[in-house]
Amino acid sequence: MRLEELRTLLARHARPDWTTAIDGVLISKVDRPDPPAPSMSGTVLAVIAQGTKRLALGDRVYEYGPGQYLVASVDLPVTGQFTQADTAQPALGFGLTLEPSAVAEVLLQAGPGDLSPTGKGIPSGIAVSDASASLLDAVVRLLRLLDEPRDRAVLAPLVKREILWRLITGEQGATVRELGLADSGLSHISRTVRWIREHYAQPFRVEDVARMSGMSVSAFYRNFQAVTAMSPIQFQKQIRLQEARLLLATHPGDVTGIGRRVGYDNPSQFSREYRRQFGAPPSQDAARLRGTTLTPVTILP
Repeated sequence: MRLEELRTLLARHARPDWTTAIDGVLISKVDRPDPPAPSMSGTVLAVIAQGTKRLALGDRVYEYGPGQYLVASVDLPVTGQFTQADTAQPALGFGLTLEPSAVAEVLLQAGPGDLSPTGKGIPSGIAVSDASASLLDAVVRLLRLLDEPRDRAVLAPLVKREILWRLITGEQGATVRELGLADSGLSHISRTVRWIREHYAQPFRVEDVARMSGMSVSAFYRNFQAVTAMSPIQFQKQIRLQEARLLLATHPGDVTGIGRRVGYDNPSQFSREYRRQFGAPPSQDAARLRGTTLTPVTILP
């Protein structure tokens, strides 16, 4: 019954740009299977009500469908596609942006013994689980507020906090908790991920980035791989190629210049790695993209 109401609410309030009247709440509606598309995950909770989504992170593949949720605790380069969606039964998903400060605030209010011990090591940056009845109920109540503008400003923050609590105490609680802890291993890796994203065109030594995270080289490499399913250099390459594709959509005639701009001094290497990533060399892909506008969007649901 909760899933049925969730589908109804999502279908009624879906907009082309995925936004809603509640800050941080997104709704996706897709009426056809799409080809694999690269994007950034964002830090997000995504719940599917209808359809099936497949997401690849490095060499890991996640598939989730109705009644399941995905949590991304780090903004990571992923490739996603809907594998089940049509006009009769479009894919429908709910998304909630996860703010570290909001997670931290909920954690501070937890009483002694309220939280189960976390496991050893840093969890993966992305995880999939079945949604509990209590989590689905909270999501439905948050979406009902889209029909109740008078109550929205007061009640929406309260229901968002409940959703965070359901996540923190649920199967993927360790991943969500790490997001809110300023000195957690995940937060250290998140800082280096953010640094690489902001300086993707610059060469770097893993030793220097490890020092930035406060870890030894071996510990940093192991933890970075656990969170992102990639080495730091592979991660940088993914960011470079995604940025190159965005630039080629608007400047299709400057393949060599764009390759240099994203950090490739060797045009042949740029073309080779671009083709491996997107299935066509930059010039051909640029022609295919001409007239389209690509923007980096959060993967939802």
